[in-house]
Amino acid sequence: MDKSNISLERLRSFVRVVERGGLSAVARELGIGQSTVTRHLRELEEALGVPLLSRTTRRVTVTEEGRRYYTRCVQILRLLDQAAAEARSARGAEAGTIRLSCSAAFGVRQASRLVFAFQDRYPDIDVDFNLTDERIDLVREGVDLALRLGPLNDSNLKLRPLGRSQRLLVASPEYLALHGTPTSIEALSRHQGVRMTNVAGSDTLTLQGPDGRQHAVPFGGRLRVDHGLAAREAFAAGRGLGPVHHWLVGDLLASGRLVRILPDYTLPPVPINLLIVPERAGIARVRLLIDFLVEKIKDIPGMEQA
Repeated sequence: MDKSNISLERLRSFVRVVERGGLSAVARELGIGQSTVTRHLRELEEALGVPLLSRTTRRVTVTEEGRRYYTRCVQILRLLDQAAAEARSARGAEAGTIRLSCSAAFGVRQASRLVFAFQDRYPDIDVDFNLTDERIDLVREGVDLALRLGPLNDSNLKLRPLGRSQRLLVASPEYLALHGTPTSIEALSRHQGVRMTNVAGSDTLTLQGPDGRQHAVPFGGRLRVDHGLAAREAFAAGRGLGPVHHWLVGDLLASGRLVRILPDYTLPPVPINLLIVPERAGIARVRLLIDFLVEKIKDIPGMEQA
């Protein structure tokens, strides 16, 4: 075995290729050419004397030897990251990069400000802030943390409840002037709704009345969107009424561009959680961001404490 070819850069290339399932994405992520990634893998296999990956023109698959080797490599790289973080902490300098994922609308309207404030407090920490409504694989994409709204099923990740997001029924004064203001939940079915197509069960409104009873109301309309920022614009433009997170339209409510309807009826709040890759949870800079988000998330308008 030529141990000189077993370097950290080759190990990192191998681990990320296994996690991402391809060479081109890893090359972009690491900022190197695809030919360099290929060379890293070839040299690593030559040093070990066993095939780690099976490569075709379409896909990369891991051999049995490669899978066992991958598990050990992840442990080695994790220990190195933690050792580096501890060394930085020992000299009082928190530094490095954190990769944070967040749903798009919440990221634009609220979480981005938290990221700015976090970097003001810790100027030596870089943040790669990824906004997406897709439920990405955090390990595969190299993400440390994710802010997620709604129910979760990421059983292999650590979950930290942050709070619950209040939702309201809203409409613009212009829409209500044209179509009338609903005074009962039965009247909702006669109105145009703005529906979120990427939210399960959005064709039904579940409301709790002042007497505590639950009501399920059919909800439809001519406009369906798959992004919270588009829904915000639709409500403000008078395209219909519907449920919306308070943090998404708080400024529009304060300015009178939107008004709350049926205020005696409440919608179920939506949980907001922090997902943490277990291998990254012990790194000092990641812990700092976790603690910061736990501290600050409760200050967002319409956010109930967990």
